[in-house]
Amino acid sequence: MNNRKKILITGVTGFIGTNLVKELLSRGHKVVGIDNFYASSRERLQLFADEENFRFLEADIRNPLEIEGEIDQIYNLACPASPPVYQKEPLYTLETNIMGMKNVLELAEEKGAKVLQASTSEVYGDPKKHPQKETYWGNVNPVGPRSCYDEGKRAAETFCLEYFNRGVDVRVARIFNTYGPYMSPDDGRVVTNFITQALNDEDLTIYGDGEQTRSFCFVDDLVRGLVKFMNYEGELFGPLNLGNPVEYTILELADKVLALLPESSSELTYEPLPEDDPQKRRPDISRAKQKLSWQPEVGLEEGLKKTLQYIKYKCSE
Repeated sequence: MNNRKKILITGVTGFIGTNLVKELLSRGHKVVGIDNFYASSRERLQLFADEENFRFLEADIRNPLEIEGEIDQIYNLACPASPPVYQKEPLYTLETNIMGMKNVLELAEEKGAKVLQASTSEVYGDPKKHPQKETYWGNVNPVGPRSCYDEGKRAAETFCLEYFNRGVDVRVARIFNTYGPYMSPDDGRVVTNFITQALNDEDLTIYGDGEQTRSFCFVDDLVRGLVKFMNYEGELFGPLNLGNPVEYTILELADKVLALLPESSSELTYEPLPEDDPQKRRPDISRAKQKLSWQPEVGLEEGLKKTLQYIKYKCSE
């Protein structure tokens, strides 16, 4: 218990934030959570209502942050990651990524805290190199419907670098497609879309021809990687890819979801591919393996079963 830390998490009631809190509390740390419920629900706080080591502050990181007492670590997860949500108010998304990042870094500088920034594979855009290494600069449309998120995250990485250069211990994780319990059933991402549609006997919506690929990382694996990255001894700015390097087409994902629900009458329906939707997505995780001795352990079938159980539970409430 001598290693107990006081840890701040922004975006604490989101999908990854919730799973991260559970992990950190299980390790005996004290957690302060920040959220403004833009893309999540206040009800999520009930999960931690009886946790004496958890404290919540309602705040918007676009505004300067004032936190009393010491802070050892900050995980910055505050930003909607689902395209329908982050495209709803593009300026909000952009400001959260840029102004919010600056405010988090200023707080870290004041407190002498480590910062882990949850960046994204979207910084690679619709990549022309495959798989994606951290050295790849990406292929991002700066004036497209996804640019508020993609370019916001890219600018946030630049802020991280400049504060790192002035002495703040910053680590940048580029997170690839992640799924698992505590995702909102209606968040608009492909795993939850398919599961929810199959449970309701609705046709699964395939955008384009379904041959575009993604690499799906179960949230327990991601959280383990984030914690290892944060606690790496010494400086390790990154950026570091965290994701599952096993690649699936969207059609293969649809088949796997339907195989878990043989009673479903769902079939496939096709819609036009959204603008700037990436055609291929697979991380090169060589650096994470080398630096953190980390790689995913949960296969897609096992992870989908656990995600299905959670969404079934939420839909039955």
